[in-house]
Amino acid sequence: MIPAHLRTEDTIAAIATPPGPGAIGVIKISGPEAEGILRRVFRPARPREHFESHRLYYGHIVDPESGEPVDEVLVALMRAPRSYTREDVLEIYAHSGYRVLTRILELVLRAGARPAEPGEFTRRAFLNGRLDLAQAEAVEEIIHARSDQALRLALRHLSGGLSERIQALRDRILDLLAVTEVAVDFPEEDVEILSPEEMRRRLSEEVLPEIRRLLASAEEGRVFREGIAVVLAGRPNVGKSSLLNALLREERAIVTPVPGTTRDVIEETAQIAGLPVRLIDTAGLREAADEVESIGVRKAREKLAAADVVVFLVDGSQSPTEEDQRLYEEVRSRPHVVAVNKIDIAPAENLSLWRRQFHQTPVFISAKEGRGLEELSRRIFEVAVGHGPAEPPEIAPNLRQKAALERAKKALERALRLLDQPAPLPELLAVELREALSALSEITGEVTTEDLLDRIFSSFCIGK
Repeated sequence: MIPAHLRTEDTIAAIATPPGPGAIGVIKISGPEAEGILRRVFRPARPREHFESHRLYYGHIVDPESGEPVDEVLVALMRAPRSYTREDVLEIYAHSGYRVLTRILELVLRAGARPAEPGEFTRRAFLNGRLDLAQAEAVEEIIHARSDQALRLALRHLSGGLSERIQALRDRILDLLAVTEVAVDFPEEDVEILSPEEMRRRLSEEVLPEIRRLLASAEEGRVFREGIAVVLAGRPNVGKSSLLNALLREERAIVTPVPGTTRDVIEETAQIAGLPVRLIDTAGLREAADEVESIGVRKAREKLAAADVVVFLVDGSQSPTEEDQRLYEEVRSRPHVVAVNKIDIAPAENLSLWRRQFHQTPVFISAKEGRGLEELSRRIFEVAVGHGPAEPPEIAPNLRQKAALERAKKALERALRLLDQPAPLPELLAVELREALSALSEITGEVTTEDLLDRIFSSFCIGK
């Protein structure tokens, strides 16, 4: 029996908006029965024989059996192929709310549709040629974008930016494979083909550098998409909770003069220089006075070990201590920024001592007054990304696409090693070029498997 999500001759339906009360809720239907379902459950304000494509109609959803009105709605029928899935698509715009939307969906399912699987609308858009696989993944990136930069990056992928780069690489490799297979098929014919030197030049100058550029942008793209974990660390009462509040611009953590106020881990999200960031305020690192504080310190060290960036905070109003230095040794092997806090009350001689205390120049801040926070944000970004705040890369492959690019790169590097031999065998060279082509084709979906599609689209929300 064919699994439901692999059948495209049937009609699917789902609630396409998040659950909960709201002004508008949307039911989406796609498939050959879309118009038939419209005629069964929708009563237009004015009777009509024909529904024009891409036009809104006002009326009521009614129970076909009882004739009872369920909700006052607008509907739009989008005929194939001018729709998201390239099938007939019907959208019902109703009042939002769990009961009214589920009631409408029940009527739609009774009228001939089946419930959509997660990501099935976008999967149909891919299977029907509306999107390639890289563009389909960009749809999910748009939905989950946590910053303006991540959204811009996803939109570039949706518009085909990554796909165009991959297609250009495939075309170059196909050209090389074509002449290689001529040598395989007609070894004794006097056919002019590329010399090994010219093929090596094209691979090393035109193909591999582009793949390496895409791979280099992948990690930076991950940071923009997923964000980073920033842990605030230091001994008690240096101002970690005050800094958390200042970066969040709200009173999230309790601040008192009593050392050890924070005994558990506090996590909040914010944007720093355009990056989505998980700010993690931890208990002060010291010998715990009781069991509760001991648990907090242990959790702090666990977060410290997993942090993308550590902000090591010290109290500028005091002179450096052996404890500060000892704790700094715990974080110096991690990507980190040193911040000297409380400069609003710190003697100048103390700040001078702190400036010479560490192997990097500290950032001088006042969490209380908000001074130095812009410079601290810039330094956090720099440590996380490797350079100062800037636009995200124009194109940045995701983890799956990066793995495919890595396979293509390795195959082409093996091809280069073959070309370095005195008499490279064209049969072996063709194998490596085909492997590189296959890997690149997985990115856009020319070559794929049902298992791969299942993995990709199962992570989508139902209704998309």
